[in-house]
Amino acid sequence: MELARLIEHTLLKPDADSLQIKQLCEEAILYNFIGVCIPPYFVPDARLYLEGSNVKVVTVVGFPMGYTSISSKVEEVKRAIDEGADEIDMVINLCAVKDAKWAHVRNDIDSVTRATHLKGKIMKVILETGLLKEQEIRRLCEICMEIGVNYVKTSTGVNAPGANVEAVALMKECIADSSVLIKASGGIKTKEFAEQLVNAGANRLGTSSSLVLIGK
Repeated sequence: MELARLIEHTLLKPDADSLQIKQLCEEAILYNFIGVCIPPYFVPDARLYLEGSNVKVVTVVGFPMGYTSISSKVEEVKRAIDEGADEIDMVINLCAVKDAKWAHVRNDIDSVTRATHLKGKIMKVILETGLLKEQEIRRLCEICMEIGVNYVKTSTGVNAPGANVEAVALMKECIADSSVLIKASGGIKTKEFAEQLVNAGANRLGTSSSLVLIGK
């Protein structure tokens, strides 16, 4: 299985620096990864480092907790895109999910998706499946399909156990017959596990172990 073009080479550590981001981008170009996933602060740098390549600049919004205000998330999106982001990974408001405030959850996802799509960019919604019940995952996938997001994503890799085959398979079942895709992320450290996630339905892999996955 050719994994490189499924991988978003990821560095979201709070103590990341510009030299590490530069190296990340250089590796992404060298090994033909689909994108780099980086903190919003480094989007302008990554855009410069990746100039002339096909590697996508991916950044995060509402990361990692997801409970910032809707208006704050929308502003984060606008700035990230203005500074060069191609794709947005937004964390849902888990507090609203657990409080069963589904109107708020929908408004949150819809507002950020509209802001992203108005700029012609790709929108991914991070569900944080390790903190969710099956019915919550099903409801969120249903909302994401109705709104028309591009991807549903398993995890931040920060707040709970990361991706697992069962969660990806459930998400695949939920989004069947729709155009929504799946990004698995969090704890993907071996090629074997990566392939299991892809076989279960993942279309993208977010990982900081990218070089291990491709045998480098």
